[in-house]
Amino acid sequence: MTPEPLRTALLAWYDANARDLPWRVRPAEHAAGVRADPYRVWLSEVMLQQTTVPHATPYFLKFLALWPTVSDLAAAPDGDVMAAWAGLGYYARARNLLACARAVANGCGGVFPDTEAALRALPGLGPYTAAAVAAIAFDRPANVVDGNVERVMARLFAVEAPLPEAKPELKRLAAALVRDHRPGDWAQALMDLGATVCRPKAPLCDRCPVSVHCAALTTGAPDTYPRRTPKALRPHRYGVAYVLTRGDEVALVRRPPKGLLGGMLALPTSDWRPARWSEPEAVASAPADAAWRSAGEVEHGFTHFTLTLQLLRAEGEAADVIWTRRSGLDALPSVFLKAARAGLNALL
Repeated sequence: MTPEPLRTALLAWYDANARDLPWRVRPAEHAAGVRADPYRVWLSEVMLQQTTVPHATPYFLKFLALWPTVSDLAAAPDGDVMAAWAGLGYYARARNLLACARAVANGCGGVFPDTEAALRALPGLGPYTAAAVAAIAFDRPANVVDGNVERVMARLFAVEAPLPEAKPELKRLAAALVRDHRPGDWAQALMDLGATVCRPKAPLCDRCPVSVHCAALTTGAPDTYPRRTPKALRPHRYGVAYVLTRGDEVALVRRPPKGLLGGMLALPTSDWRPARWSEPEAVASAPADAAWRSAGEVEHGFTHFTLTLQLLRAEGEAADVIWTRRSGLDALPSVFLKAARAGLNALL
C-alpha cells in the first residue's frame, strides 16, 4: 500500500466530514491557525477512555462549567470532582485526572507541556493520552492509536492475528502512516473514520474514502476484522448493599481511596465474594442495629466480574455514615444508584 494517496483521500474526507465536537477545532479553523486548547483535549481524551462520545459530552461540558481551566480543576476538592465524575465509570481515571491537573498547575505553571515525552511524564497520562494531546493540541507527529484506529488498521491491512495479540502490529502499521503534515488532523480523521464509517458492525464500506486501499474489503467480509480471541467468562460475585434511611435521608459511606470505585460515595456494603450471603450473615454485617428486611437484589457488570447485590432496607440511625437526601443520590456510581433506587422503591 502506498501511504500518500491514502492519507490524501482520508484528510480530504475529514475536511468535509469532521464531527462537530465541543473539544475540537474544526479542520478549516485549524488551517486558519486556530489551535486546540490542551486542557480541553486532555479532559476529553480522559473521559472518552471506555466511554462513548454521546455519554461523555455532557460530563465534559459540566466539568468546563465548573472548572474552566486546569488550575481551577487542580484547586477543586477531591469529593466534588469524584461526584461530578459519577456515572462515567472507571473511577481511577478521576483520581488520575486530579493528580495530573495538580501536577500541571503546581509544577508547570498551569501550562501543559507540548511534547509527547513531557506529557508522558505527567501522573496518570498513559502512552495513548500523551500521544493524543501531543498530536491534537500541539501538532506533534505522534502515533495515536485507540480502538477505532486499531479497527481501521486491521481492516486496511487484513491483519489475521487476533486482538489483543495484534495490538503491537496494529500500532506499527498506524505509525507508518504518521507524517509531520497535519498530524492532529490525521489522528482525528482516523478516529472519525472508525467511529462513523468503519464501524464495529455493518461498516459503511460504500461511503469509505479509502475503501480502494482496504485489504479486508477484498476478502468480502470486512466486518470479521479485527479478529478476536474468544473472551473468557467473567467470574461472578455476591454482596449485600444496605439501604438505611432516616426520613428523607439515606446513609452513605465514602469508599477507601484505593481500589474499585475508590473515593466514591456509596451505600454501605458487605464484602463481595463468590458465594451468596445468607440472611443471618447479611444482617450480622449491617452498619446498624435495625429491623432489616429484604428489598430484592440488583445485577451489575464490571470489566472483570459480574455482581449480584442483595438489598436490605431499614429505618434507623448509624454512626460514621454520611446522611444524604434522596434527591442527592444521582452523584452515586451507577451500581449504587441502581441499588439505592431499587431498595427505596421496594414494597416492604
